[in-house]
Amino acid sequence: MTWTIAPEPVDSPAAAALWRAYYTEVSDRYYLLHEGRRTDPAELEREIAAHTGAELAPPTGRLLIARYGGEPAGSAGVRLLDATTAELTRVFVHEGMRGRGGAALLVGAAEEAARDLGAEQLVLDTRSDLTEARALYARLGYTETGPHNDDMYAEHWFRKNLN
Repeated sequence: MTWTIAPEPVDSPAAAALWRAYYTEVSDRYYLLHEGRRTDPAELEREIAAHTGAELAPPTGRLLIARYGGEPAGSAGVRLLDATTAELTRVFVHEGMRGRGGAALLVGAAEEAARDLGAEQLVLDTRSDLTEARALYARLGYTETGPHNDDMYAEHWFRKNLN
């Protein structure tokens, strides 16, 4: 089986399913760590509906869907913050597909998409408990920096020069 990665509309069925899986996982991890519970189902539905991913649509963004053996298995998005800076977001690979190289391929495709949008650097934020993500970004040449946003869940910020 092989990975394929391609842009996809943010409102496609595959994108919607991957967003739900991503958000459920990161939200549950947060609440289990800090409050000893999973995400309240009503809150989960509100947040999924409120964050449609519209900022990842062309012309200033891209949502990439990774498929493994033809089945949707992961996603990554980029959006321009300004003329030369793009943000990497929604990097996700289904748990059962992890360890097969998909995350690195998704990030590489997102870097190319950011270059295509005119970005010279890519920034991202993540949380302390997402240790796998932080290790991935460091392995792929991202450098931890000071904050570039004030997201309440952001605890680590990374940057990579795309030139």
